[in-house]
Amino acid sequence: MTTKEIVSKLWNLCNVLRDDGITYHQYVTELTYILFLKMAKETGVEIQIPETYRWDNLTSKSGVELKKFYKELLAHLGEDCTGRVREIYQGASTNIDEPKNLEKIITTIDGLDWFSAREEGLGNLYEGLLEKNASEKKSGAGQYFTPRVLIDVMTKLVKPQPGERCNDPACGTFGFMISASQYVRSQTDDFYDLDADTAKFEREEAFTGCELVHDTHRLALMNAMLHDIDGKILLGDTLSSSGMNMKDYDVVLTNPPFGTKKGGERATRDDFTFPTSNKQLNFLQHIYRSLKADGKARAAVVLPDNVLFADGDGERIRLDLMDKCNLHTILRLPTGIFYAQGVKTNVLFFTRGKTDKHNTKEVWIYDLRNEMPSFGKTNPLKSEHFDEFVKCYADGDLSKRKETYSEENPNGRWRKFTIEDILARDKTSLDITWMKIESEADDYTLCELLDMIKEKSNNIAKAVAELEQLIGEVKE
Repeated sequence: MTTKEIVSKLWNLCNVLRDDGITYHQYVTELTYILFLKMAKETGVEIQIPETYRWDNLTSKSGVELKKFYKELLAHLGEDCTGRVREIYQGASTNIDEPKNLEKIITTIDGLDWFSAREEGLGNLYEGLLEKNASEKKSGAGQYFTPRVLIDVMTKLVKPQPGERCNDPACGTFGFMISASQYVRSQTDDFYDLDADTAKFEREEAFTGCELVHDTHRLALMNAMLHDIDGKILLGDTLSSSGMNMKDYDVVLTNPPFGTKKGGERATRDDFTFPTSNKQLNFLQHIYRSLKADGKARAAVVLPDNVLFADGDGERIRLDLMDKCNLHTILRLPTGIFYAQGVKTNVLFFTRGKTDKHNTKEVWIYDLRNEMPSFGKTNPLKSEHFDEFVKCYADGDLSKRKETYSEENPNGRWRKFTIEDILARDKTSLDITWMKIESEADDYTLCELLDMIKEKSNNIAKAVAELEQLIGEVKE
């Protein structure tokens, strides 16, 4: 049985739970609790779990007794254990009311072909479930899941090295850091080429992250454990004071959440030069400030189009970024690759300078958006779609880069802009298009359009209220 077949079988169990009113996301969380016990047995690490609450004890029970024991197990592992076990089960509770449904899940998991799963990698199995969850529109998980193919391309181009500190400040299910760890493993014969201290550093310290949502944090911990990563994964908000200590990284790979802070409030960080209610702009500030100022520390970040053209603080943050870092590459991504349809995104590649001024001399932009097919579940994004971009990227060596754009080839996707070109643009906008065939239609769903209208309406109402207050004060 292949990993794909096991994932499909596990996913179909969700149908069993529909009568219990369980959502897809709750189901994945529930699976995490149960799979952890089974996988601990399969990988020989049950020593972390008290003997009373190990897999064989769970499978020996049925009916009401099973449900009672399972609840007891969740509470004990979350309160009385230590390390990763406690982190995964902290605050855990079950949403399964019907004992027969719980029994069905446990017996199905117990009966799977775990030899095949181990051969292909238990981490791959778990990530397959997370991807399945993200691709299911009803699950609402797409907000934090980045397509694996994009993660791997970004990692390949950033090239994390042994001994470097890597971080994802909005880590979701930890996909970027797992990709970074696997990249280093592929370059070092699974760390066997490294000395003992460096190999220990790679497993325990090299790959870290921070996640705001408790359930997602739980999935990240499980994912990291199954990929033999023990790096610290914080449960918290990077844009609060807890994020101030996240610094001096060699590599940052991330896809920060889209949208504004709840209620439109600003980040609670007092170290931001340009605090704003725009999450992406705050995350961008955090990221380039979190890099070592050594001329080598680098980042690849997925950001929506508004970061490239927002005025006010948006413009000031772009200028600050281009001062402190060499913003050498922007990849304009096609629409439809994220499960939130219609979102237009980019990947920004930049390297922190040794000084805080004049580090960006030219920005190279690759347009992978115009004249591209519509991507989605039926037409997924594949690695070959990035082949030309990877070739043009030329390992980040600007001296080896050659434009494919010219007056003779106005639809060439790869074009260079000097810092002078960019500074001369209105609001220092980096939202640059040049291809003659440009799709003007925004692919928004009705719900998204409604949300946009509501947001604009709220902003207008707020502006009117402020104006009325101002007029009232003048009259007085």
